[in-house]
Amino acid sequence: MKIVTVAAVVSTLVLGACSTVEKLNPFSSEPKVKPAELAVIQPSAELKSLWQAGIGSAGESTFSPAVVGDSVYAAAGDGSLARFDGGRQVWRVAAGQRISGGVGSDGKLVVVGTPKGEVLAFDAATGRETWKARVSSEVLAAPAVADGLAIVRSGDSRIFGFDALDGKRRWVYQRSTPALSLRSNVGVVLAGNLTLAGFPGGKLLAIANNNGATVWEVTVALPKGSTELERVADVTSSPVVSGSTVCAAAYQGRVACFDTNNGNTLWSRDMSSSAGLDIDSRHVYVADDKGAVHALDRNSGASVWKQDKLSMRGLSRPLVLGARVAVADYQGVVHLLRGEDGAFAARANTDGSAVRAEPVRFGAGMLVQTLNGGLYALEAR
Repeated sequence: MKIVTVAAVVSTLVLGACSTVEKLNPFSSEPKVKPAELAVIQPSAELKSLWQAGIGSAGESTFSPAVVGDSVYAAAGDGSLARFDGGRQVWRVAAGQRISGGVGSDGKLVVVGTPKGEVLAFDAATGRETWKARVSSEVLAAPAVADGLAIVRSGDSRIFGFDALDGKRRWVYQRSTPALSLRSNVGVVLAGNLTLAGFPGGKLLAIANNNGATVWEVTVALPKGSTELERVADVTSSPVVSGSTVCAAAYQGRVACFDTNNGNTLWSRDMSSSAGLDIDSRHVYVADDKGAVHALDRNSGASVWKQDKLSMRGLSRPLVLGARVAVADYQGVVHLLRGEDGAFAARANTDGSAVRAEPVRFGAGMLVQTLNGGLYALEAR
């Protein structure tokens, strides 16, 4: 986690419309404050490796793979894009330019974005390019693809809906943003006929997939403080949907859950998280910005347990794996915690480089992509 002083940020930053605080990035891969040393654990479970593969370095970007059934689609900063089935490479293509965000796919179409705001779509079966489109600025997030629509978020917080067949733009959603915001790779989440997206200023919106109109808007966190830096309260991780509940977290803000039908607040509590959260039938699991993992009661938000032995290790979003929850860190170590009390259950190493992207559910297990381009399919046993 990259920590800098406010004075240092102010001395190098000119405030203006749509400015970003890249040097204040709370989810950078290299901590400046000394991270906790990993103590020896007595495993009660196993994180078994199903397979591993390589795609290429992420560089300065954050790449998350797309999983559809047994197929994994992954990209790298140099423009490499590949499909793996069961860990076996099916095809690999060169996009011909740098790629700057993760991959979106519905199993028919594979979509990526570039630093120049180009959107590139490929046939999932062959890797052949099918269409190109353009958005208003760099693409830092993984697109979402479903129901004949490719939804792409640009770095200026605009969201574009493209026809998955030919790339024609159907709609664009845009809103005003605070003068200062974090440069984030947060994308969107599809929930039925809605697209859910968090924004700078602590807002969470539901957007209609058919026309890009706002269905509801809620406040995850209200900006607080006397300076622009203190008032940064951005939703920088993906919201998570479970049944009729959607939960989201904000940096320097709160964790909150809402009713997906109408946006009514179910509960909220103060907690800063840039990594994000996951949900099971009992708990909401949150990785906070100090490296602690919290289990909160799903119905009330009350604290159930806290695991603080991973302090300042640049944790990823938690991912529920059955009765356990997994997080990865800045050294590529994946930690498995028991869901009932947060105790360490197992640990697995990858290639030693950071897991900056959100881990992805893969069957009964998980898939992580490291900064150096390693793909690791793991299963908890």
